Amino acid sequence: MSVAVNTKKSLHKRDSDLANINKQLEILNGEPFSDGELPSFAKKIKETNQFPLRPKKLEILQVNVGYMCNQVCAHCHVDAGPDRKEIMTRDTMRQILDVIKTTEAHTLDLTGGAPEMNPDFRWFVEEAAKAGIQDFIVRSNLTIIRANPKYHDLPDFFKKHNIHVVSSMPHWTKGKTDKQRGDGVFDKSIKALQELNERGYGMPDSDLRLDLVYNPSGAYLPGDQASMEKEMKAALMEDFGIHFHNLFAITNLPIARFLDYLVASENYEDYMYALVEAYNPAAVQNVMCTNTISISWDGWLYDCDFNQMLDLKVDNKIQHIKDYNEDLLNDRKIQISQHCYGCTAGAGSSCQGVVTN
Repeated sequence: MSVAVNTKKSLHKRDSDLANINKQLEILNGEPFSDGELPSFAKKIKETNQFPLRPKKLEILQVNVGYMCNQVCAHCHVDAGPDRKEIMTRDTMRQILDVIKTTEAHTLDLTGGAPEMNPDFRWFVEEAAKAGIQDFIVRSNLTIIRANPKYHDLPDFFKKHNIHVVSSMPHWTKGKTDKQRGDGVFDKSIKALQELNERGYGMPDSDLRLDLVYNPSGAYLPGDQASMEKEMKAALMEDFGIHFHNLFAITNLPIARFLDYLVASENYEDYMYALVEAYNPAAVQNVMCTNTISISWDGWLYDCDFNQMLDLKVDNKIQHIKDYNEDLLNDRKIQISQHCYGCTAGAGSSCQGVVTN
């Protein structure tokens, strides 16, 4: 069964029960885990002597600059959309800039929503560069580039700051892409990719990195990342003359709108069984929470972007960017729940795609 897209409203705007994070956690901690049919994630990693999960060297600050987005995608774990008004202020950005000046983390990973919709997005990038960030990642939905004339120069801005663009592109066909992300998304995405190519992004031997992200459109795990990358490269080149560097295959986690779909379609238990059956202990050591700190739009600290959406703050007395202390944060246990199976199924999954070869 494929995901049905609500092209207008987030869970919050619909007053859905799952807009309540406690309701999501109740489902994740309920059957089939509460009755023992499936082992909890904590129990599973204890079996392979990997509990508690602890951080390694911090490399990435992943910052969610707001939940506002010009799209309402069916699988979105952020529940982002045009009706979400949560947005990071310049004051919170300044607190992050103070941290950037002292941390050894080298990468600033900007996400949303559509991060480019934050009115201080460009200011933040420019100030972060001055503060010492070596590598920028912007997670763009591509259509934002075509959404409004004020965004049309984004490819030039990205190029000026050598930003690594990671873009959502569910499929190389119009039907499958629009079904997951909304009517008209495919055509706008193709136009945006062509504009990025014109600036040198994604071209062979170019240092301007352009990577695409694939999420399954239904209640199943992604296929082999390398095979899908080969297919998508061939299809986009043949049909549209488009180049890109890598494809990241990311497993949909049972959070927010994807959880809503799983419950509504009566696929939740089957999907959780599939995740548990595909558990790969080798993936645990490289999941993104081990080298990343996630920062919410209002400055709270999380082990990863998924924990942020479930409001599972870092298990530490330092929980807000204003109190940041890297030494104390490095001495923490990573917060886990059943959704973590999504990052450790098969070849593993992170914001950079699979984590094992």
